[in-house]
Amino acid sequence: MVQLASGAQVSGRLPSAKPALPWVTTAARVVLAAVLIVAGALKIGAPALSVQAVRAYQLLPESLAQVVGYGLPVVEIIAGLLLLVGLFTRVAAGVGGVLMVAFVIGIGSAWARGLRIDCGCFGGDGTLAAGQDPNYFWELVRDIGLLACAAWIVVKPVSRLSLDSALGFGGTREPVDEDGPDEGRDDRD
Repeated sequence: MVQLASGAQVSGRLPSAKPALPWVTTAARVVLAAVLIVAGALKIGAPALSVQAVRAYQLLPESLAQVVGYGLPVVEIIAGLLLLVGLFTRVAAGVGGVLMVAFVIGIGSAWARGLRIDCGCFGGDGTLAAGQDPNYFWELVRDIGLLACAAWIVVKPVSRLSLDSALGFGGTREPVDEDGPDEGRDDRD
């Protein structure tokens, strides 16, 4: 703080050195949110198909495949909506990241075992159309990119246009040094 002759104090705060980072987080939030919401919405209308898509991976016992098939769209939509509005951002991004890890493992496993299935990521029952080949490589690239978005959000949760920032939740406000960068410096000569 600098004391003016009039007695008023002026903050010596400098603008943030990285003002674009919150916008990068906002973009990552919106991208991950959009994918999760669309994927969940396309599956929630036909939960039996979602269960069949989970079964197609041949990784889970029947009872767990049903729980995942029915529950996954709900989790995707809730996490996506929280990310979209920026509420509980770190937690929602963490959930999104865990989902992406599970999808990467599932798709990679299907590819490695030679299964010929559709990922079921955006609806469907996991079966490929006649003559269609699996697109595992690009599905993995997409999900790894979304995992990177989730990781970025967890590490750098401060974003623009978020309820977390507006409400001061979760330490998502950038710290402000009330004394500014000149703390301890005597400006009087």
